[in-house]
Amino acid sequence: MKKPKVTLDFMRFAPVNKASHYHSVIDHMSNNPLFPVPDASLIDAQKAVDALDKAIMAATDGGHLAISALNDAVASADAVFRILAAYVERIALGDETSILSSGFHFSKQPAPRNKEILVAKDGSHSGSVLLDTLRVDRGVTYVWQMYKGKLPDNDSDWIQIGITTQTSFEINNLLIANIYYFRVAAVTPDGIQDFCAPVMKVVQ
Repeated sequence: MKKPKVTLDFMRFAPVNKASHYHSVIDHMSNNPLFPVPDASLIDAQKAVDALDKAIMAATDGGHLAISALNDAVASADAVFRILAAYVERIALGDETSILSSGFHFSKQPAPRNKEILVAKDGSHSGSVLLDTLRVDRGVTYVWQMYKGKLPDNDSDWIQIGITTQTSFEINNLLIANIYYFRVAAVTPDGIQDFCAPVMKVVQ
C-alpha cells in the first residue's frame, strides 16, 4: 500500500482560498514539535501570506497593475508553501496524523466538499467565465449569482445571473482583468438550498 503523500491541492485554489489555507498551515505548524525546523521559515511564510492578503485587497478594483501584483504575490506564496509541503512530507513519512497536524492535506484524504461545489474557469472566449457545480440529489434547477469586486456586505446585494437545469453555466460580457465572485444554489422540491461558498475569478 502506498504511503499517503502531502498534496499540492492548494496550488489550484483561488487566491482568497489560498490565503486562508496558508494562514491555517502557519497556525498548525507554529510550535508544532513534529516540525521544529522547517526548510522555509514560518516568518517568511507569514510575510508571504501578509503580502498576498494585501494584494487581494488591492486587486478588488480590477486594475491591470494590481492584478499583476496579485499574480506575483500568489507565485511568491506558492513557492514558500511548496517548500513547506515537501518538508512535511519528508518528516511525516506518510503518517496521516502528522500530515494533518501540519495543516496540509494528504493524498488519501478526500478534499473538503465545499472547495469543489463550484469551479470557475475561463469561458469559451475573452470576457466569459464557465461555472461548473456538482449535481445535487433531487436538484431541479440551479440559481447562479455573481458580484463584481470585493464580496458584498449584504446577502441581498448578490446579482442573479441565471437559472438553469444544467450544472454548468457560462456568463459573457464581463470586464477583462476584473475580479468577480460567483456562487450557486440548487433548487429542489423542498425549495432553494443554501448558496455555496463564493468562488473568486479574475476574468481573462
